[in-house]
Amino acid sequence: MVSPGQEHGTQTGPAEPGHDPSAPAPLDVPRTPTGHPTVDALLDRLADADHLATDGHVEVYEDVHRSLRDELTALDARQGPPVPSPPTAPPSSYDHRS
Repeated sequence: MVSPGQEHGTQTGPAEPGHDPSAPAPLDVPRTPTGHPTVDALLDRLADADHLATDGHVEVYEDVHRSLRDELTALDARQGPPVPSPPTAPPSSYDHRS
């Protein structure tokens, strides 16, 4: 006979002492450094969501997204090296008429 809560392979029992399943828990998503200090700091900010309830995640994600977008915009606005002109083709033998 199957006891209640064991249908479909689930088990019921006492929860771990002091463990609140509804409490915020780290997602432990690995973040690989980019080598760009500002971007790395923004990606590290995502870890702040690990300590918030789900309804607080949106604020962190939107803040990081906005800041990353601003950083990309700043990169686009920077003047880089001049773009080289395309090479000119040497005259071909077909251009010479006899």
